[in-house]
Amino acid sequence: MTDMDIYIEKANTLVEALPYIKQFRKKVVVIKYGGSFMDDQGIKHSMMDDIALMKLVGIRPILVHGGGKDISNMLKRLDIQSSFIDGLRVTDKETVGIAEMVLCGKINKEIVQLLENRGISAVGISGKDSALLRVHKKEYKDKDLGFVGEVDKVNVKFLQDLIKNDYIPVIAPIGCDDKRETYNINADHVACAVAKAVNAEKLIYLTDTDGVYMDPKDPNSIIRRLNISGVEELIKQGIISGGMIPKVENAVDAIRSGVRSAHILDGTIEHSLLLELFTAAGCGTMIKEA
Repeated sequence: MTDMDIYIEKANTLVEALPYIKQFRKKVVVIKYGGSFMDDQGIKHSMMDDIALMKLVGIRPILVHGGGKDISNMLKRLDIQSSFIDGLRVTDKETVGIAEMVLCGKINKEIVQLLENRGISAVGISGKDSALLRVHKKEYKDKDLGFVGEVDKVNVKFLQDLIKNDYIPVIAPIGCDDKRETYNINADHVACAVAKAVNAEKLIYLTDTDGVYMDPKDPNSIIRRLNISGVEELIKQGIISGGMIPKVENAVDAIRSGVRSAHILDGTIEHSLLLELFTAAGCGTMIKEA
């Protein structure tokens, strides 16, 4: 392949992206960024490049991030023991303070800086800023998880004001209840709540897997398009299982509340966001109503 052939191929890629750029211009896309790949510098920079490009072509991203691994590492450094119930971290007063420090003070500001380095205006916030996320204490099988919250209300006007002023909101999943108590919140749930509240075009979950598979052992069995009417049966059959269940259930909830589509992508694939948004084939599982 000659240099000219390579340039032509790149030009064809841009032409292929054009109708999608036109379709999604000025639309809000909520992205949940989290997973084991958050520590990989190459993937992190690739992801920020994707988000910067989305913003520059007129899409309006909102970024919600997790950080459970960093919280665990900090607790270990401080010699604080963690306990879990069915994979959910029991969060006492001390632990929620450390979670807030790590999520808001470290991860959030690092993401903002990476976007600013690319010439993109971003604002790092938590659910405590301008009462963005009002929550209540999460109930789970009559077990006490401590300061773990569920979202009741999202301050939509605050997010709209940031977007209108050309900022990308970068949200740490920390919120308050009516008594001003601080709670840690599952980032998947925050992304869903935000997408519903702002009537987003898309809700995108970046994960450690390509998407939903008919057979997890067969890489060719990925489901590229999934109708929400078939989700319940796939869960009953055990095809959707484990940590994929809450993501898919959040996706269904969001779509039934007006979000046009939800996507589950492998965040470790270079430029997975751009491939899913701007190509016909995509690279993950897209979930829609019909």
